[in-house]
Amino acid sequence: MGSVNLLPMAWEVPQAFRDRLGDAAGRQRIMMHDGHLLLVLHKPPKTDELSRRGRFFWRRPNGEWQSNDLGSGPNALFKHLAEFQEMFEKLDSLEENATSSSALSDVIEALTPLKRTAHHMYDVLQEARKEIPDDRDLLNARDRSYDLDRNIDLLLDAARNGLEFMTAKQAEQQAQESHRMAVAAHRLNALVSFFFPIATLAAIMGTNLRHGLEDYQAPNMFLGMIAIGLIAGIALRSFVKW
Repeated sequence: MGSVNLLPMAWEVPQAFRDRLGDAAGRQRIMMHDGHLLLVLHKPPKTDELSRRGRFFWRRPNGEWQSNDLGSGPNALFKHLAEFQEMFEKLDSLEENATSSSALSDVIEALTPLKRTAHHMYDVLQEARKEIPDDRDLLNARDRSYDLDRNIDLLLDAARNGLEFMTAKQAEQQAQESHRMAVAAHRLNALVSFFFPIATLAAIMGTNLRHGLEDYQAPNMFLGMIAIGLIAGIALRSFVKW
């Protein structure tokens, strides 16, 4: 059966636990039977994960704890919480140093499954605390889980607010740039409309008035006209742009 592979074979857990587990861990939850407690939790989720990786914590009736991959004793449960705390601190640093909407979107994308997993984990530990009210380690784990869930929630809100502010700021900058471009286009159209009739008539009539400078130091005159044209073009560009 697939379920026997989820819990270590060396665990002397009630058969009811193995019977209630399927081929995958499923949702986070607790199981109680004859004083035995089994916590079915999830490892910290990765952004691109489609399924959750299960982690199991077994408490004997005498208070001894075992985990399937974090060792024995109540510290196993605290190691599990420490993994969530480490991921939270990493994302908190990324959110604080984010300078673009893309960076904030990545933080939110990673925080969303972490928030959901942490919240469900708190619900499970709270339910386990009710079942075994005299276990101090379980109480402390429940309290740490609550703090973690709350901090992740606050960070997620901060990241979303930051993204909304940054998006609004970028939209305002784009609106200002669009306005400047519209003003420049209007000025350019005004100049074109002013000179277009003259340019059209000159092209049709072939206007070519003699001014006496046609043969006067032709190369220098040509280069001088080019320089004057470039200077005038730069000045006109500056006027049209702003």
